Amino acid sequence: MQQSPAQSSRFAQTLIVLASLVIVVAGLKAAASIIVPLLMAIFLAIIASAPLRWLQDRGLPLWASISVVFIVLVLTVMMIGSLIGASVNQLTDALPRYEKQLSDMLDQAVAWMGAVGVQIPAGGAIDLINPGAAARFFGRLVSGFGALLANSMLIIFTVLFILVETTALPAKLVSILKAPEETLSQLNRFLQGVTRYLVIKAAMSFITGALIAIYLLILGVDFAILWGALAFFMNFVPYIGSIIAAVPAVVLALLDADLATAMAVAGGFLGANMLVGNLLEPKFTGQGLGQSTLVVFLSLVFWGWVFGPIGMLLSTPLTMLMMIALETDPRTRWLSVLLSNQAPDRPAVGQD
Repeated sequence: MQQSPAQSSRFAQTLIVLASLVIVVAGLKAAASIIVPLLMAIFLAIIASAPLRWLQDRGLPLWASISVVFIVLVLTVMMIGSLIGASVNQLTDALPRYEKQLSDMLDQAVAWMGAVGVQIPAGGAIDLINPGAAARFFGRLVSGFGALLANSMLIIFTVLFILVETTALPAKLVSILKAPEETLSQLNRFLQGVTRYLVIKAAMSFITGALIAIYLLILGVDFAILWGALAFFMNFVPYIGSIIAAVPAVVLALLDADLATAMAVAGGFLGANMLVGNLLEPKFTGQGLGQSTLVVFLSLVFWGWVFGPIGMLLSTPLTMLMMIALETDPRTRWLSVLLSNQAPDRPAVGQD
């Protein structure tokens, strides 16, 4: 059966779209070193727009509001960057020692299991838990944060330029769009949704990271500031982000101290995430922006493959941007529903 010209045309268009997506993804992966700082700057600019508007609503001129936000951002990044940067360098230098300690611990565990009658084939424990692979993974993770800190000034100045440019953007759109009122209304709804999500998520993540860092400092765990920062970033990844953030801290506490300390560290991560994730965050965010668990996992894998370790923490904000953008347009709202964790309530019969 031969295809009609219309079917052949749609098939060709589908192939062109898929080929274009492959090219775009390959380009994103190749330009990750440039795109990742730009994405971080965009997210920071969206978060900074909230205090910027707050200052303007209090009567502060635009130039003064931008100056205050910029100065606070620079001081915050410098202070946090110096603390995290020192911890990253120390941990990178200590990774070979931790790798050897983990190997010795695995050997002792295998010997103990052999003594009680549980025989493990030679190399079985190493194949199951490869200390070298684990050290390389966490080395890539902390190196990703180090690379992000190295670009901190570029990110900050990009944020400044974005904030300045947004003041003239509405007038530019009005002059070039055919229906500026409708487009600006959709853009405003999109930006409000994104700003609300990112500001609330950043605040909740900061509370989580601060609680964990303070708790680990009280316990005397090494690199407490780094683990708090990792908890802050990974809190943007629901369901599995807190687990990824807790594993290196628990393992290193086990290697440096004992099992009781490691259990206390795990309990601290669990308590902080339950307090913020189950009590504070739902109170402010509600359930309207939830993502499907499958979507969260697939986006984590995809963006992590495209942008590396930093792509993992950017995965949920990037997917959330797509969901909010799809939600603002009635023609694409069905895609947003598919990406969400539950279907919206159907309107009653006869209701508009």
